[in-house]
Amino acid sequence: MGKITLITGGARSGKSSYALERAEAVSKKRFFIATCPSLDEEMNCRVTRHKEERAGRGWQTFEEEHDISQVVRERLPVEPGVVLLDCITLWVNNILFTAEAAHLETTDSIIRVAAEAFIAEMLSSPHRFFVVTNEVGLGIVPDNRLARLYRDLVGTANQTLGRAADEVVLVSCGIPLVLKEGGREAGQ
Repeated sequence: MGKITLITGGARSGKSSYALERAEAVSKKRFFIATCPSLDEEMNCRVTRHKEERAGRGWQTFEEEHDISQVVRERLPVEPGVVLLDCITLWVNNILFTAEAAHLETTDSIIRVAAEAFIAEMLSSPHRFFVVTNEVGLGIVPDNRLARLYRDLVGTANQTLGRAADEVVLVSCGIPLVLKEGGREAGQ
C-alpha cells in the first residue's frame, strides 16, 4: 500500500529540492511525474533547470498534464520504488485551462473527485509517493474571477490530498516544518 507525503510551500520556498532529497533517500528506483505544460520560453527554461537538477540521479520522468491517475495505474512499473509528482498546482491549472478553453465549468467537486481518484491509485500502488504543491491561499484575494477560482480549486486539491496523506510538510525559506505525521484521517 502506497505511503503519501504532501509537500507544500510558497513559490521558490525550496519545496521541490526538499522533495527530491527526501525521495532519493527512499529508493534507487525513482519515478518523476511532471505536470508542467510548455507555455513559453521562460517556463521552458524553468523545466530545463528542474531536469538538470535531476540529471544523473536515477530519475525516470513521465510528463502528464492531466491524467496523473493513469500514470500511476498504467505507466509505473510494478516493482516498488519512489514517485515524486511536481506539482499539483500546475495539474489544477491544466484542468482549469483546458475546461475554460472549451467553455466548461471546473468546480470544487470536479477537482475533489480527480484528487480522490489520484489518491486511490497511490494507495493501491506499491510505491512511496511525494507530492509537491503550492500553498496559494496565504496572499491577497485575487482581483478577478478566474484567479479566485484557481486559488479555491488548488485549496480544494490540497485539502483533499492533505487529509489522505500520511505526512504533510510545509517548506518555508528552505526549512521544512512537519504539519502532519503518523497517518491518514479515519476513513482514508
